[in-house]
Amino acid sequence: MTRQLTMIFTFLIASLGVLISSETVNADDTKKVITENSAQVKGTQATNGQVKLIAGQERAWQASQAQWLSLDAFWQYWADSRGGITWGSSRDYPPYEQVKEQDTLLIQLDNGTCMMEFWHSRWRRANDVRRWDDAFNHYSACPYVFD
Repeated sequence: MTRQLTMIFTFLIASLGVLISSETVNADDTKKVITENSAQVKGTQATNGQVKLIAGQERAWQASQAQWLSLDAFWQYWADSRGGITWGSSRDYPPYEQVKEQDTLLIQLDNGTCMMEFWHSRWRRANDVRRWDDAFNHYSACPYVFD
């Protein structure tokens, strides 16, 4: 029994050492990740909506496809998985009385676009509702939609 416990303990310590050494990453390659489910800082494991700089371009992890997409492609995939962008892409918001909860709109401004979602009786940035990565709120026209 003592020998078995010693072997198990040795195995656990060795496994912990491997785990700790594999979690060592370059600080430039990690970001604070805010997901739909948590606001925890993650290491190298990608979560849906996590944004990472790859070859100088921001990419978002799309978990169901298990690949990094441009932020625009991530928005499109998300909208398509819900039946498409309800109000399409426009410079103008649709008439308030015609909009329903969880409708989507790709709003166009002079400096880009931003995915919007109608939530709790008003238009919000989709990221403010879905809680992907904070980087979405700084992407394209998203910082300016409420100006």
